[in-house]
Amino acid sequence: MFSYRHAFHAGNHADVLKHFVLIQLLEYLNQKDAAYTYIDTHSGAGVYALDDKFAAKTAEYDTGIGKLWDRKDLPPALKEYVDLIKSMNPSGKMRYYPGSPFCADKVARDQDRLRLFEMHPADVRLLADNFGKLQAHAAEQGIRPPQRGKRVMIERSDGFAALKPLLPPPSRRALVLIDPPYEDKNDYRYVKDALELALGRFPQGVYAVWYPLLQRMESRQFADKLKRLPAKEWLNVTLTTRTPGPDGVGLHSSGMFVLNPPYTLEATLRETMPYLVQVLGTDAGATFVIEKGTQVTGAAGARIMPDGTVRTPRNNPIGKGSLRVPGQAPDSAPAPRARGADTVAGRPGRAPARPAEAGSGRPGGAPARSQRPRPAAAAGAAKEGTPAPRAGRARK
Repeated sequence: MFSYRHAFHAGNHADVLKHFVLIQLLEYLNQKDAAYTYIDTHSGAGVYALDDKFAAKTAEYDTGIGKLWDRKDLPPALKEYVDLIKSMNPSGKMRYYPGSPFCADKVARDQDRLRLFEMHPADVRLLADNFGKLQAHAAEQGIRPPQRGKRVMIERSDGFAALKPLLPPPSRRALVLIDPPYEDKNDYRYVKDALELALGRFPQGVYAVWYPLLQRMESRQFADKLKRLPAKEWLNVTLTTRTPGPDGVGLHSSGMFVLNPPYTLEATLRETMPYLVQVLGTDAGATFVIEKGTQVTGAAGARIMPDGTVRTPRNNPIGKGSLRVPGQAPDSAPAPRARGADTVAGRPGRAPARPAEAGSGRPGGAPARSQRPRPAAAAGAAKEGTPAPRAGRARK
């Protein structure tokens, strides 16, 4: 049950995407003086030593933060992320990598609250110890939190179940990060069900979900199911660093799905993702996709045909949503941009391309935005069943 240890994967390309986006979400919340609550459902150990037996065994950080460490041409938003990691390594040597809780602690303000949950018995002890050391170090420097009460609360419990009593928060502002191991295929269902409950209690919250892109059916269908959740808006970004192998082994792609994203996030991703593909990509299969839209209620939408044309099925609703565009092959010349689409896909050396015709990405996907009038028809989608309660899983 507790076989997963994130220390093996600390600082890899998936962590780069996850923590880069997380920092952007937190920085946006910081623009208002009102306090917010950060909830981390699968917190992990908080900090990982890259030279210990777990991280050194796989050295996955070489696929992520290792490639960014000495770069001098980082886009501004990505530089914020790298600078945060370097702040935990004052010697200049890359030794420690912070997980999501420590990234949040670094960015959040004194008035904000962190609620951290972890089920792995070893990791939850490490998480508490790491935050204890951080507070002790601050006390030695004469730093005292100006606010009364516990700013950081750590609990060994199921993060999925912990959401209900915490929402809505007193300040009516919250960011929830959901990041389970996905070793159990039921985790995909647990995430969706937890989000449905959370949106019902606190629809204006910001919810960020990290997920792997794997060969298994649950992974392939996951984002499309999240697009059907009753959120005002959603944004989905994926990063692929290499061509998937025929055996499907290894993590080549991952995504961040954000419900109620800040309006600034899309522009930041459009600027940063091509750079990440260029630096972290290892072959011609490296690419990224950015999608955005509103809740999908139809059963299907427009499909991209092999010749590049878009075929719209009859008797299906067309509204706002996304259009998934296949990534372009690497090329030294920039690709022309077209108007009217809500998806960007790209690879090194190519400008993000937008299709000129609107529609939805794929069966069960989100319909795309367009400035042109479009026909509408009625179509429904079956409602998913409610799962049985489950024990929590550890992940970060």
